[in-house]
Amino acid sequence: MFEFLDPILPKKMRSTTPLVATVRLTGVIGEGSSYKPGLNLAAVNDALEKAFEMNGVDAVAISINSPGGSPVQSSLIHDRIRELSMKHEVPVYTFAEDVAASGGYWLLCAGDEAYGHETSIIGSIGVIMASFGLDKFIAKWDIERRVYTSGKNKNKLDAFLPEKPEDVALISQMSGDIHEAFKQHVRARREGKLNADEETLFNGDFWAGKRAKEHGLIDEVGSVYSVMKTKFGADIRFKEVSMSKGMLKKLFGSSTPAAIGTGNIGIGVAHGIADVAEEKAIWNRFGL
Repeated sequence: MFEFLDPILPKKMRSTTPLVATVRLTGVIGEGSSYKPGLNLAAVNDALEKAFEMNGVDAVAISINSPGGSPVQSSLIHDRIRELSMKHEVPVYTFAEDVAASGGYWLLCAGDEAYGHETSIIGSIGVIMASFGLDKFIAKWDIERRVYTSGKNKNKLDAFLPEKPEDVALISQMSGDIHEAFKQHVRARREGKLNADEETLFNGDFWAGKRAKEHGLIDEVGSVYSVMKTKFGADIRFKEVSMSKGMLKKLFGSSTPAAIGTGNIGIGVAHGIADVAEEKAIWNRFGL
């Protein structure tokens, strides 16, 4: 009845009703821009700390809705979740919403148990790198491009130069190294639970929730509220940790179109449109 007093009461006087802190991580993983925020450790760390440090918390439930993005930020966020869980001895449960793919699946593996809706899109354990080749375009329009470098490979992978076999070899090597790190991560976090061969699991394919469960990529099909009530009882309390103004500032940054110098407004808007289009393309891979 007086659960709202729990944060200020001594532990022995607090309510015995179980408490679950909920956090929602949504968006493309990475630095983002002032036009479109991204999921990164700097942006989400405060919310994660607040959830795990909540007085009387019995578990943290993290909902993930992400098509992926930066492998570095995926790893940093995942590792921070695991660090906080062990430090405070609070179990963490992760839940896929619309999509937990690529880096989003990396995050899903942070749970002591991982869940998804039967229509969630889960998996995409692979690496993708994409660019454009514009050398023929500038040649057609008789555009002369001037680049000055120190170091013979500083213009490697330049979109305005013809593709070189050695550049393709470099990309293949890098993506292979990152893919291997991703596979090792999944093997470790889902040890003893994977039910399909690695050729099936690690080729970049993705599946709906039930199939993902059959492959061992998640533990069960279920949603935050149904699973948590089954584990902790129907009278469980949920407390959502929302982004504070400080966290929102970290997400959106201080730059806005109005803050950009007058002469650069057009450039800023163009970059913003490009950022939004790129993010939309990432979501579109999964029909979203």
